[in-house]
Amino acid sequence: MKLKLYADRMSQPVRAVIIFCKKNGKDFEEIRVDIAKRQHLTPEYAEINPMKQLPAIVDGRFKLFESHAILVYLASSFPGVADHWYPADVFKRSKIHSVLDWHHSNLRCGPTTIVRNTVLAPVLGRPLNPEAAAEGEKFLSASLSKIESIWLKGNGHFLLGGNQPSIADLSLVCDIMQLELLGETERNRLLGPYKEVQQWIENTRNATNPHFDEVHKILMKAKEKLQNPRLKGANNEGGESDMKRTLHSRI
Repeated sequence: MKLKLYADRMSQPVRAVIIFCKKNGKDFEEIRVDIAKRQHLTPEYAEINPMKQLPAIVDGRFKLFESHAILVYLASSFPGVADHWYPADVFKRSKIHSVLDWHHSNLRCGPTTIVRNTVLAPVLGRPLNPEAAAEGEKFLSASLSKIESIWLKGNGHFLLGGNQPSIADLSLVCDIMQLELLGETERNRLLGPYKEVQQWIENTRNATNPHFDEVHKILMKAKEKLQNPRLKGANNEGGESDMKRTLHSRI
């Protein structure tokens, strides 16, 4: 039976899972759950994920939510998945878990908080919140510094000194990609001091293309709408609901 993946591609964790499946040749059915239309809050979706968040999967009778758990399951259960994604070696595997456990309470708080309280706030009918955005920048800066000083040391191209990506690389990079919504100037200001991080992002992108770029098309489309004055004007003249449908998600 084909794997079912419940998804909204504006969600960073969703994108990580989709890219992993595509890169590893897993046949799956992508089922759109439009968060802007509150489809994730329906009783029907609660049967899939009682937490009412994305992503979630159904594999036969087996249901699973939380992106890190999903990536671990898929890397462990797919036939033919290369060992570097989730190594059989228990020491290497445990190191990957240490990065994933750190991710949600650290790096995750940075891009999400910044984007929600700056460029997305007016689109979603919320006031700008510079104080919250500044706190998000602190989280981001501290997290990127730790990534460089702890996990990108040495000659490896990926986290933990690897020469090929793991599920941790994919999960973290997809989170950082949300900064694209801020536009080139702001993104470069935030990432500019972190040369190793920038190279690591590019390494992960190259290692997973063409799927990485294809799955991120929705993000780049949203970026264009947010940064293009003409499109902003059209948005104000009646396209606001369309913009919200494009942008409002679990980010």
